[in-house]
Amino acid sequence: MLPKRERRFRQPGRKRLADRQALRGILFVLHTGIAWEHLPQELGYGSGMTCWRRLAEWQAAGVWQRLHELLLDRLRAADTLDLPAPWWTPPTSEP
Repeated sequence: MLPKRERRFRQPGRKRLADRQALRGILFVLHTGIAWEHLPQELGYGSGMTCWRRLAEWQAAGVWQRLHELLLDRLRAADTLDLPAPWWTPPTSEP
């Protein structure tokens, strides 16, 4: 589901943070509500900027939309999705 990023052969630079660590950092920031720049590196999630960039990269690649659809499909298949009826229904147009 996540896009693969190949490492450059020439001048590879710093090794990319593992996707799992970046995801944990993203979830930590979204759960706690702290600012991205205040994400403690001692937790092992990388810097807040790294997590923010990964979030933006995955958003642009459509990862979150696919994940949402996958989770909804699994909940529907297990018959555990309990959505309330819509509070408003559009008017029907009769000729």
